Amino acid sequence: MANTATPPRDHDASEALAERIRRADAEGTPLRIVGGDTKAFYGRPVQGRILDTTEHRGITYYDPVELIVSVRTGTPLAELEAALAENGQMLGCEPPHFGDDATVGGMVATGLSGPRRPWAGSVRDFVLGVRVINHEGREQRFGGQVMKNVAGYDLSRLMVGALGSLGLLTEVTMKVLPRPGATRSLHLDMPLPRALEKLAEWGRQPLPITAAAWLDGALHLRLEGGPSSVAATADRLGGDELRDDFWAALREQRLAFFSKEDPRPLWRLALPHHTPVIDLPGVADGDPLYDWAGTQRWLRSELDDKTIREACTRAGGHATCHGPHLGSGGTAEPFTPLAPVVAKYHRNLKAELDPKGIFNPGRLYAAL
Repeated sequence: MANTATPPRDHDASEALAERIRRADAEGTPLRIVGGDTKAFYGRPVQGRILDTTEHRGITYYDPVELIVSVRTGTPLAELEAALAENGQMLGCEPPHFGDDATVGGMVATGLSGPRRPWAGSVRDFVLGVRVINHEGREQRFGGQVMKNVAGYDLSRLMVGALGSLGLLTEVTMKVLPRPGATRSLHLDMPLPRALEKLAEWGRQPLPITAAAWLDGALHLRLEGGPSSVAATADRLGGDELRDDFWAALREQRLAFFSKEDPRPLWRLALPHHTPVIDLPGVADGDPLYDWAGTQRWLRSELDDKTIREACTRAGGHATCHGPHLGSGGTAEPFTPLAPVVAKYHRNLKAELDPKGIFNPGRLYAAL
């Protein structure tokens, strides 16, 4: 049943956060914004007074008929997903948690998406609007609850992936999707060149593929949609049955490939569609884990950051180091350095929205 009522605002929790921000801005005190803190590894470390958002929680609006939900950012991500599942719905971006305490705010601030991303969209694609407390302690609303309400829409999406560096997110409104009627996962033994060739071929066809990863000499596929379509496609593609929980293990980096016992830095390579194998010295073709049908590749390597990033740039992509950032073989800058002109725009935006630099200073780049 559609929920059209607007619940009371969580005024006390919101005002407490606003007051702390006003005080920090007046004193010029840096703030380290923390929710569940399950994604602290992502980005540069922040030195500042902790601003905990977990008391600011709860779903404020949910209309299953219109596929829209508004939720406070301190809400546990698992709590939101459970509420959606009760109505046969889900977050289309399939965001990773990386721990039981993950929050909605962390999902939006990092902008990280799961295996379904190339077929359904990213976190940014699903955000309709946000509420943000600015450096003056004033809560502002950008965007709305429907796609046609475009006022402030771009700025609301700008907050996605900003790692809390532009203001404190307090609420987000998102589109949600119906859960698929049927799901089936396949394991197909095939070499990497053949897998990339088949993925390019299948990408031009209306197949119900919603996840594709290559690892350890095999292509892993997830099919979702109507029962008859999924069954017919599985029969056509062949292969062996794969446990559906493989995708959660991939999303949450619980596969053996991501073992924390491996001391080498973990790199995420974001590349255009149909990019062939990238030539990196000392890296065999089968070393990376190929996700998102090959557009996202995970690599364990002690190569220096310049070598990895230059190879990705030549291919039209970029590379992010997920850690260690400052250890042997790592990098002090986890994100690809910005071009001078782009960096100027970033600095100008930061200066406009956070003139004293109190929000997560240095989390994205040292100068921001």
